[in-house]
Amino acid sequence: MDVASLIARVKRVELKTRRLSDQIFSGSYHSAFKGQGMSFSEVREYSPGDEVRSIDWNVTARTGIPHVKVFEEERELTVLLMVDISASAFTGSTGMMRKDLIVELCALLALSAGSNNDKVGLLLFSSEVELYIPPKKGRQHILRLIREVIQVNPVQKTTSIHSVLEFAARVIKKKAICFLISDFLDQGFDSALKIVSQKHDLIGLWCLDAIEKQFPDVGLIYVEDVETGKRRLVDTSSKAFQEANKSASEARKINLNTLFQRSRADLVTIPLHESYINPLVQFFSKRKM
Repeated sequence: MDVASLIARVKRVELKTRRLSDQIFSGSYHSAFKGQGMSFSEVREYSPGDEVRSIDWNVTARTGIPHVKVFEEERELTVLLMVDISASAFTGSTGMMRKDLIVELCALLALSAGSNNDKVGLLLFSSEVELYIPPKKGRQHILRLIREVIQVNPVQKTTSIHSVLEFAARVIKKKAICFLISDFLDQGFDSALKIVSQKHDLIGLWCLDAIEKQFPDVGLIYVEDVETGKRRLVDTSSKAFQEANKSASEARKINLNTLFQRSRADLVTIPLHESYINPLVQFFSKRKM
């Protein structure tokens, strides 16, 4: 993509998602993720009714007058977008690639965070970390994040969610809101998911293609795994094939939801063939309760 085309697309994505952010998501985002931590503000003299556990004994001993620590609610948040850009992100059965959905999700979340004066970072990954941009504030920073997601050309084709979660656990020291955006066509990341969710507020956004739920009946065809290159011949008109595919899809859904529940993390399904607005609005509304 040439520079002019890239700039034009960034502007189009920003225009569309900013309108959604301003009209729909900003208030919901703020309510769902408002800062709940407490940060130290000042020390003042003790007043009747203050909790004994808030007394600053060092200052009290130094001055001879009881003093207490005053804390205030932390409003500023740190948001990290962890985005799966392996080969399967460049597929789609509905006239829209998963990557197109990912771009808009990232833009929407980044702009919503920006309107709340939060820091936003980006972590693009395949089987390795392809790009990491530390969290910062500002419109130009957010536009850079959108641009990087649009123009990314990953080195690797396969996926390792375990690796990206381990990397995030190392580099993000302060508690953050971590959005893990993926099709979750991977295994073996259970322990890493639990570790990250214990320290951070972890939300999985499952970008689900309709073909993963119901494969169309198009007769005898070759299907290829875009990440491994493996091909096989299948009869899509076979009842056994359709039943096995449906069963595997349901099992995957149950296993993935169970994994996130056990890790005390949230999972939101974002269908590629439908609007992503309703699932996100429902999620934000649930978080406000």
